[in-house]
Amino acid sequence: MIGFVPIVKDRAPAEDQESLTYSHMTYMVFHMKTTLNIDDTVMNRLRREAARQGRTMSELVEAALRLLFHTSREIKKKKLPPLPTFNGGKELVDIADREALYNAMGGRR
Repeated sequence: MIGFVPIVKDRAPAEDQESLTYSHMTYMVFHMKTTLNIDDTVMNRLRREAARQGRTMSELVEAALRLLFHTSREIKKKKLPPLPTFNGGKELVDIADREALYNAMGGRR
C-alpha cells in the first residue's frame, strides 16, 4: 500500500491526487506508524521539549530510543576488569595433615 488520500467534498478530485507527493509516498512506505501509550506527564514534557528544540515528537522519541539501544549495547560489550590476585606467600601447613593443621591453629580442635 503506497498511501491513502482522504476525499474531501470541498476539493476537486485532481487536488486530492496532487496533495500526496512522491516524497510523501516514499516516507509512508519506509516509515512505520505505531501507537504507544505514554503517561500524560511524560507526553506533556515531550511536547514542550519538541517545541523548545523545534523538532517533532517523533524525532525526539526516535533519538531517545536510539540512544537507549546504543547505550545498552555498550554496557553489554564492556568487559569487567580482572579480579585482583594476592601473593600470600608459601602455605604454612599441609591441610591434608590433620595433626599439623591442629598445631598451626594453636592446638584448637
